[in-house]
Amino acid sequence: MNQKNYWNSVANEKNFTTTFKKEEFSEFADKDAEILDVGCGYGRTMNELYHAGYKNLIGADTAIEMINRGKREFPYLKFVKSDDKLPFDNDTFDAVILFGVLCSVVNEDMQRSLLNEIKRVLKPDGIIYVNDFLINTSIPYKLRYKKFEKEFGTYGIFRLDDGGVLRHHTEDYILNLLSDFQRLKYKKLKFKTVSGNISNGFYFIGRK
Repeated sequence: MNQKNYWNSVANEKNFTTTFKKEEFSEFADKDAEILDVGCGYGRTMNELYHAGYKNLIGADTAIEMINRGKREFPYLKFVKSDDKLPFDNDTFDAVILFGVLCSVVNEDMQRSLLNEIKRVLKPDGIIYVNDFLINTSIPYKLRYKKFEKEFGTYGIFRLDDGGVLRHHTEDYILNLLSDFQRLKYKKLKFKTVSGNISNGFYFIGRK
C-alpha cells in the first residue's frame, strides 16, 4: 500500500493530536495573511486558525478521502487536491503550514522537493511553520527503529501495524533540511501520536 492509499484508507478513523502553537504563529502572520496548509488532512489546523480569526485559508492534500472528511466536518473551509506539485502560482502565500507531514513523506528527496514547492509558492519574506516528530531514545522506539532499518535503509523509519509508514528524524537532519529558511523560532516538544504514544517533536518557524 502506498502512502496516499494508506491515508485514504484511514481518513475517517485517524484523529491527529499534535499541538499547533497558534500564539507563536500569530507573531509572524496577521489575521489577513493568505495561508496555505500543505498536507492539511481533514483540516484540523485550519479549523483552529479559522476560529482564531484567520479567514484566508486553503488546505491542500494528496488524499482525497481526507479532503472529503474535511468538507463534511468543516464545510466553511476551502480544500484542494494536490499532487507532487502544488496547484498554485509562484509567490502566492504569506505563510505555509507543514504540520505533521514530513513524518509521512519518508523519502529525503521527496521531502526536499516538497520544501522547494513551498518556497516557490511563498511570497518573498513569507513564513513557514513546520512541526513534526524527532527520534526517540526509549527502548520500545529504539527496537522499532532497528526492526525496520534494514527494510527502509534509514534509522527512524518504521511501519505501523495497520500498514502505514512513518519517519522520525534526528534534530541535525531537520535543521539541515530547513536550512534554506531563516530560523525565527525552534523548540523541541513532546507530542501525543495518533496511536496514543508520547514522542519527541519540534516546531520550527522560518522566513523565506
